[in-house]
Amino acid sequence: MNVLSTARGAALLAGLAGFTIVLSAAQQPAGQSQARSPAQADAGRAAYDASCSGCHLRDLKGANEAPQLAGPNFLNQWGDKTVGDLHAYLMSSMPPTNPGAPGSEAMMDIVAYLLQANGAAARRQPLASETALTVRAAIGTPGASGGPPVPAAQRGAGGDAAPVAPARRGLTVRGEVKNFVPVTDEMLRKPDPGDWLMFRGNYQGWSYSPLKEITKQNVSDLELAWVWAMAEGGANQSHPLVHDGILYLLNPNNIVQALDARTGNLIWEQRAGPEQRAGYGGLRSFSIAQDKILFAASDARMVALDARTGRLVWETRVGDPAQGHFATSGSIAINGKVLQGLSGCARFNGLGCWISAVDIATGKPAWKFNTIAQEGTPGGDTWGTLSNMFRAGGETWIAGSYDPALNLTYWGTAQAKPWVPASRGLTVLDKVLYTGSTLALNPDTGKLVWYFQHAPAESLDLDEVFERVLVDIGDQKVVFSAGKAGILWKLDRRTGKYLDHKETVFQNVWERVDPKTGTPEYRSDIIEMKIGQWVASCPSTEGGKNWQAMSYNPEAGVVVLPLSQSCMEMRARQVEFKEGSGGTAADRRFFEMPGSNGNVGKLAAYDVKTLQEVWSHEQRATYLTGVLSTAGEIAFVGDLDRSFRAHDVRTGKVLWQTRLGTSVQGFPISFSAGGHQYIAVTTGLGGGSPRNVPETISPEIEYPSTGQALYVFRLREKK
Repeated sequence: MNVLSTARGAALLAGLAGFTIVLSAAQQPAGQSQARSPAQADAGRAAYDASCSGCHLRDLKGANEAPQLAGPNFLNQWGDKTVGDLHAYLMSSMPPTNPGAPGSEAMMDIVAYLLQANGAAARRQPLASETALTVRAAIGTPGASGGPPVPAAQRGAGGDAAPVAPARRGLTVRGEVKNFVPVTDEMLRKPDPGDWLMFRGNYQGWSYSPLKEITKQNVSDLELAWVWAMAEGGANQSHPLVHDGILYLLNPNNIVQALDARTGNLIWEQRAGPEQRAGYGGLRSFSIAQDKILFAASDARMVALDARTGRLVWETRVGDPAQGHFATSGSIAINGKVLQGLSGCARFNGLGCWISAVDIATGKPAWKFNTIAQEGTPGGDTWGTLSNMFRAGGETWIAGSYDPALNLTYWGTAQAKPWVPASRGLTVLDKVLYTGSTLALNPDTGKLVWYFQHAPAESLDLDEVFERVLVDIGDQKVVFSAGKAGILWKLDRRTGKYLDHKETVFQNVWERVDPKTGTPEYRSDIIEMKIGQWVASCPSTEGGKNWQAMSYNPEAGVVVLPLSQSCMEMRARQVEFKEGSGGTAADRRFFEMPGSNGNVGKLAAYDVKTLQEVWSHEQRATYLTGVLSTAGEIAFVGDLDRSFRAHDVRTGKVLWQTRLGTSVQGFPISFSAGGHQYIAVTTGLGGGSPRNVPETISPEIEYPSTGQALYVFRLREKK
């Protein structure tokens, strides 16, 4: 099927952050060989730092979906296009949340700075948007520099360029949580129904509350109890923790606050620094254990705070920002250790990528498991003849789940980098372990017990990294997961044996899934995908399912998934194989999914025994929160269009809704304080494909560009 022939599809193709539009190169005028004026490039650096460095980084080496902007990979992409083409592209597409926002003059300054960073010499006259000189000629050399010079005074820890704002601010509001009760391992295994002690509510990752004061009959009486403004800047995709009536809140920019959960009054605030990169890198979760708040800071540290006072207890480096490492996974506390994943593993540096554990009491590293199989280790031969230097990807950017009875922790892994096998010098026969997999690890040692690879040789940026949900169905112990391909997977969590799967949205990536082994098979044109060739597929990198977590509701016996319906074309780029290169190396264009009738958002429930779809609710706006379900048989979810709704978990019927200040984004929770049940959810901005793709295919949905906050609801008091 040619998905590009669907209605409205071709008209909706556009470029986004790090995504390239195909532009035609104009003829180079004779005699021009220099490309920028010093003053213009200096102004461009300031504009770049303000508008672009959050995604592409201050050293221009890129991260996630944002490509490198200095070096041979930049020239491969832009060398034969004109300076004017580059300016036009940036004005139409950058930054993705507000294209052209710096203004035409400032954007041309940014172009001048990019050319300088790639080795261009100075010229007397500033560049202009009508400049027809090609980028390669403007630079004036066949090669490119490794990035801009960064003054030593502007360098941060690990060699990464430091942000303009102070790196640390410390304990900015002092206070104390009275009568604090330490959180024991037993409390984590069997949480108090009124607490919310971890990401997704319990070790099993259910995103479920056993509280049932709020029911299908009275949910229409929900009203706002209080609201707390959160830090602006940086993606907001977090959730609160609640223990004994105290709510702990993780803000962008590595800010943690303790508030009275009933009133919203602030008790203490810790600004652990540094300032967070604005484009991606949402701090998705954190933990409480013993007497500590534990969070994975954006610069790849694990940080422990005193839960009573917010005082910094210890901090441990788990990755290297100079290598592009950062953290979004959050953490999970298990048996006296705190585990976290790692992001930013797309560069060629020979290090691989890993899940790591730190001792909670001391802050000392305990173990790490490398998700990229190295030469001479089990799975190492699945990377063909590539040396360790050129094996990249395998990020773990969502925290795992845990089965105390089996003493196994379950994590998903991202795809290999670059995205397309042809760009990484491999074929689809090279499985590239342990990417695109579920990993079952012993949390005490980090030893791999089993793995299941959902996407061998993943080729289209369709992660399988998301939450693992653990459910007992009679005597059967199951782990559910769903990735960007939109397939709901059902595995035996003792052994990793494939049990079943269900396609939740239209997909044409996999021609079939082997009914015995669960091994998927690509379409033939994806198998043969070459550098420079566009290939269409559904879903897009927005993902049929992305980081927004599903919920298991034991009363109804269903998992409820927030889904997205969009498609794309992808084109692989050539990558230079040398240390420091790498990246994602592909261009994308997006369009609506066939059969969706323009509905990007889909909320659907599936029977955990049969995987049959029980109900679905489709709408134009994409869902940007995880699902929270409750013992009151309600499922709460929020969307891009600022709506936060309660659905009947058995039928999908909308029971209540409200409109919030900006897009609703994060992970809703429920807790009790003062004898009443509360529902809390964050509004937020920033993020990758789940936000940027809807900007292309549903641009009419408007929302304020500020307004990150925590909203807390409870039932209206009867008079």
